[in-house]
Amino acid sequence: MAPDRPARSRSGAPCRLLLLTLSILIFSCDACRKVTLHVPSKLDAEKFVGRVNLKECLQSANLIYSSDPDFQILEDGSVYTTNAILLSSEERTFTILLSNTENQEEKKILVLLQRQTKVLSKRHSREKVLRRGKRRWAPIPCSMQENSLGPFPLFLQQIQSDTAQNYTIFYSIRGPGVDREPTNLFYVERDTGNLFCTRPVDREQYESFELIAFATTPDGYTPELPLPLLIRVEDENDNYPIFTETTYVFTVPENCRIGSTVGQVCATDKDEPDTMHTRLKYSIIQQLPASPTLFSMHPTTGVITTSSSQLDRERIDKYQLKIKVQDMDGQYFGLQTTSTCIITIEDVNDNLPTFTRTSYVTSVDENRVDVEILRVTVEDKDLINTPNWRANYTILKGNENGNFKIVTDPKTNEGILCVVKPLNYEERQQVIVQIGVVNEAPYSKEASSRSAMSTATVTVNVKNQDEGPECSPAVQTAKIKENAPPGTKSSGYKAYDPETRSSSGLRYKKLTDPRGWVTVDENSGSITTFRSLDRERENIRGYMYNITVLASGRDGRTCTGTLGIILEDMNDNGPVIRKETVVICKPVMSSATVVAADPDDPINGPPFDFSLESVSDAGIERMWRLTKINDTAARLSYMNDLPFGTYQVPIRVKDRHGLSLVTPLKVMLCDCITENDCTVRLDQRTGNGEVRLGKWAILAILLGIALLFCILFTLVCGATGTAKQPKVFPDDLAQQNLIVSNTEAPGDDKICSTNGFTVHTVGSSPPGICGTMGPGVKNGGQETIEMVKGGHQTLESCRGTGHHHTLDSCRGGHVETDNCRYTYSEWHNFTQPRLGEESIRGHTLVKN
Repeated sequence: MAPDRPARSRSGAPCRLLLLTLSILIFSCDACRKVTLHVPSKLDAEKFVGRVNLKECLQSANLIYSSDPDFQILEDGSVYTTNAILLSSEERTFTILLSNTENQEEKKILVLLQRQTKVLSKRHSREKVLRRGKRRWAPIPCSMQENSLGPFPLFLQQIQSDTAQNYTIFYSIRGPGVDREPTNLFYVERDTGNLFCTRPVDREQYESFELIAFATTPDGYTPELPLPLLIRVEDENDNYPIFTETTYVFTVPENCRIGSTVGQVCATDKDEPDTMHTRLKYSIIQQLPASPTLFSMHPTTGVITTSSSQLDRERIDKYQLKIKVQDMDGQYFGLQTTSTCIITIEDVNDNLPTFTRTSYVTSVDENRVDVEILRVTVEDKDLINTPNWRANYTILKGNENGNFKIVTDPKTNEGILCVVKPLNYEERQQVIVQIGVVNEAPYSKEASSRSAMSTATVTVNVKNQDEGPECSPAVQTAKIKENAPPGTKSSGYKAYDPETRSSSGLRYKKLTDPRGWVTVDENSGSITTFRSLDRERENIRGYMYNITVLASGRDGRTCTGTLGIILEDMNDNGPVIRKETVVICKPVMSSATVVAADPDDPINGPPFDFSLESVSDAGIERMWRLTKINDTAARLSYMNDLPFGTYQVPIRVKDRHGLSLVTPLKVMLCDCITENDCTVRLDQRTGNGEVRLGKWAILAILLGIALLFCILFTLVCGATGTAKQPKVFPDDLAQQNLIVSNTEAPGDDKICSTNGFTVHTVGSSPPGICGTMGPGVKNGGQETIEMVKGGHQTLESCRGTGHHHTLDSCRGGHVETDNCRYTYSEWHNFTQPRLGEESIRGHTLVKN
């Protein structure tokens, strides 16, 4: 099928319909050669013909010309007619000239307008068509104008199959706009194939429609494949560009450079992108205040920049711009919209604070502290309550002694001058202070340090006051030698009158004396001791004793001072060995270290001289030897392999001035590894050790007692059972390793079984006495019981009067079993080892 004019008759000349199609053929990326546009034979004025891609030939062309005045080329490559045109011939050509004046580059595009007719082939018979088979229809581009005014229904084009020359063909369409939303927008005449539109279409809602055309015979045969038919809606400039915000708010610092970016505005257009309908241009149409012009706007990007460096917040702090955006690249017939832009000028520190006066005069009483004496004010044009406005005051000169400080009042921005250290009228009657002021924020303009700071002079007059006595310095010292006799006098505390610089006429009084050492003279302030003072016994920190003295003048004014009494050391103490007991573990040590100390001052102390003090009855020098280690220590070692024990070794220690003291040193020579081992053993042996029972030791003792009672209960029960039920030897007695030996007093053989022990007694005797283990003696007879591993008992021998019996020979005799009774010795031999074991175990727990 192909578009054509309505056919007058089926047997007439072939129907022709000239359609608008665009096919751009570019044969090379670097050179533009030819573009062919298929157009109808008749074109109205200002009719869209087609579009040419200009950028493929020249990326940026600022001049576009057409060699044919009947055609106009826009920047996006759209080709429009300027006049009504009737193509008399099959083809018409013209040239598009592209030029870039900056690069001096030119390109040409040849445009060929071709009038195309499609001749329908004639077929003489339906059989030949059927033998030829079904053919694919070529897509036929079609377009319609957006928001068309009609009249409706509006004819768009005709679709026709070449088989309609010989046969009856019915046409139909389907797709969006027909049987899908928006329904009933298009329809086709069944017999003619004419395609119509029933109402206007908005391109912003529907950019195109893809329909499917069908051609069938009355009997339902389909000679053609379904034809995709694209109907494109041509855009109309019917949408105004819209700013993204109704009001834009920007800030820019004052005094900024020309070209500084203020902000950017943006607008959108719903029309077809990349066309003149959406090519927007921005501009400023009004500025309030109007003069001078300070801002400019980029026409394409919408960026607002400063066009002057005269922005001064102190003059005008806010500007209002009325901005415009227009499509069609800003041409007069384009659609436009306006918006408002408010620009706030941001403050910078371009104004220095200045004093309202250059000099000030004030006064203050001497000896006053933490008092406000003056307030100074400044002026600053910058924004109030910002770092550009807040002031920082400083004292430049006249405060070398640190008497003043100046601070800023955060509410009023005033400078407050205060006295923080008392002034003395007798020393200075007037002080001149220079103060300066700057802002918290740095000054924005280039300036020297002097021009960037305003200064003022303050004259401070000091008023004289009756001050009374002055205790200066507050802490004074006096020296007294230790061991001085009571009543010793020394210089005391001295105050003075600042008016006369003299101490006459002052009275002194002792306020505090913790230990009551001294008295203070009322007139002179000198001190007298109550008693003799020993530097080492008084236990004073730093060997300085402090008392408090009150000085008063004639008018009753007072001051308080501290007198430190220093006790000067005398060499009245000999060096002493503080550790009077040392331990030498003989297996691992051969000596011990002896350290001496002297409570006197170091000038009366080390180095010390160590020596052994000889005694009349013992040769100490033959048993011990002293070797000096350093100024305060010596090594004591034994000689001649002394036995273990405790020794008394007297040692004399002399200080550097020869004052000595003998210390009887107790030396413990032990068989130990550490000193603690030696001490524990000696304490246990002498009975002086301190024994403490812990909870585990008490528990072990209780368990031992319980075990002892269990053993006693078992022995008693076993003896009672044996007396009631006599037992005979078991059959395997011969294999038990029990040996009984009697050496005296032959008698009758008896067997006594108690607690699993079997005893064979030979010889005449009273009823047998059974021992658990160990020997037992009865009436001159001796029994020997030996227990061997495995629990076997062997009767080694049975001795009578000159006879030796074995267990076999004893079996034949009469066997008697007596009740077992235990003597005190046997009971003692049985229980004593076990009690010893329990005691040792308990002691071990206590030690651990």
